[in-house]
Amino acid sequence: MVTFIIRRLVGTIFLLIVVSMITFAIFFLIPRLAGQNTYQLAAQYVGRNPTRPAVLAVERQLGLADPLYLQYGRFLRGILFGAHYRSGPDVTYCPPPCFGYSFRSQLPVWPQMISDVPVTLSLAIGASILWLIGGVSIGVLSALRKGTLFDRFSMGIALAGVSLPVFFTGLISLELFSYKWPLFPNVQYVPITSNPVEWARNLVLPWIVLAFLYAALYARLTRAGMLETMSEDYIRTARAKGLPERKVIVKHGLRAALTPIVTIFGMDLGLLLGGAIITEVTFSLHGLGLFTVQAVNNQDLPEILGVTMLAAFFIVIANLVVDIFYAVVDPRVRF
Repeated sequence: MVTFIIRRLVGTIFLLIVVSMITFAIFFLIPRLAGQNTYQLAAQYVGRNPTRPAVLAVERQLGLADPLYLQYGRFLRGILFGAHYRSGPDVTYCPPPCFGYSFRSQLPVWPQMISDVPVTLSLAIGASILWLIGGVSIGVLSALRKGTLFDRFSMGIALAGVSLPVFFTGLISLELFSYKWPLFPNVQYVPITSNPVEWARNLVLPWIVLAFLYAALYARLTRAGMLETMSEDYIRTARAKGLPERKVIVKHGLRAALTPIVTIFGMDLGLLLGGAIITEVTFSLHGLGLFTVQAVNNQDLPEILGVTMLAAFFIVIANLVVDIFYAVVDPRVRF
């Protein structure tokens, strides 16, 4: 197991380097292949309505006329060790990880993203707990009561949950439970360190709306996995040995059926940590999702570049944790 973890850590570092190469190519190589010159590339770093002197200054400052391998080296060095930016006689140091300065605020991108991470982290973790417990529980009960009214009703609700988009259920929940019946009025993010009760109260609606979508999918996956697992020979052997039914279901049936659930859970959580865009926009929660939308609307290239790398980091780390967790969930897995 230790050897596997070390091997996966090395592989994760290599994968992050590959991700940085691909991200750099998307923003710097592909535009050149499409016919853009260095002046046009520099114009993207100046913001809206750039002047020619400002574009030429940025072109010299960022070294966009240099070979691509030198530019990628500076890009990677800025992420790992920070970067120095010259503006006339002045030199500005951008601490690592440095993704440049925002066009809109003229501030380093990384501190702005980090300030929005607690919002996305609170939303993603709270919703994931709800959908994991709710979806798996409903899926197990539906599999054990296959063909009953509960099974058909729960799978019908699950189908509706998968079909209804978050912006629809989010707006409906706001209309009903925040405006018409003010059970959760004035939904906004409150830091957990300042008021834990208000932090949870303001996130109840976003948690439920986001969890409803994922819980429906997890319920269907768990049901399918349990139906397949409970028909295996080792389940009949466990029952023949006289094991209690609860132990057969939980230890032998559910544990084996959780392997695909763990896989998709790691991917979903990694994606949400990179920014739950629709949910954050619907509820006006200023996390990484809303940060991404504003960066795209403002054509703020450094911010877009930074959030792309951060989202990729979350997904890669989530996959690493999932691979390590496999052996804990399923004893049949050996590394």
